[in-house]
Amino acid sequence: MGISRPSYYYRAKNKSDMGLAKAIEEIALNFPSYGYRRVTAQLRRDDIKVNHKRVLRLMRDNNLLCRAVKAFKATTDSSHGLKKYPNLIDDLVPYRIDQLWHADITYIRIATSFVYLAALIDGFSRKAIGYALGRTLSADLPIAALNDAISKRDTTDLIHHSDRGIQYCCYDYVEILNSHGISISMSGKANPYDNAKMESFFRTLKVEEVYMFEYETCAEVLKRIPYFIEEVYNKKRLHSSLRYMPPEEFENINNENMKGNESHQLILTN
Repeated sequence: MGISRPSYYYRAKNKSDMGLAKAIEEIALNFPSYGYRRVTAQLRRDDIKVNHKRVLRLMRDNNLLCRAVKAFKATTDSSHGLKKYPNLIDDLVPYRIDQLWHADITYIRIATSFVYLAALIDGFSRKAIGYALGRTLSADLPIAALNDAISKRDTTDLIHHSDRGIQYCCYDYVEILNSHGISISMSGKANPYDNAKMESFFRTLKVEEVYMFEYETCAEVLKRIPYFIEEVYNKKRLHSSLRYMPPEEFENINNENMKGNESHQLILTN
């Protein structure tokens, strides 16, 4: 019939790809570090039935796949004579909320200096449960974050894990933990892997919030960071380890399951 093989097998582009690509782009703009799996999960939560391979193809075609560059600035000073505590979570896999808290400090660059963020997350739900912002790395900063977490959560049979930084080994911080019956655990020297969940939280905050804006003043940080933590990270951002749910939703579902039957807990992927 005079038709070439490529012409015979040619298929016109699916017009529905345009609408889907627009939906994908909107998700990618709101969550710049989302890969195709998280984007697929969000589309399904929005009642858009789609195959992950199609999402990957459209993200690749529209240049929406990205790799974040990781920056590093030391905020830990473990060269001190204060008591350091053993690692209690080496083989621990948390199975409930408020069984394990992770704590750490990071920095946020502004025009002329830095703002520091101390935060705690729940080791089971990954929810940010306490935080504080300040201009120095004094112990007052993590103490404020710890008190914030304690005021909201249950500290019964709880382990607090951090690095060996002087802020977490200081008398005032340890005294608060002891007064609430919280067990103290610390990573080994130069071993950040035990606190990987905290590192993941900070990376998400940097990539999806801090690196998207050029903060000029501390006031801008004080306005933006609480919003991202409370409204975006805790309530909207999907976590693959939480079956593609935000931390707050995961906690709510888990609490409901626990009320019905203590054996019906959500199983996580490590």
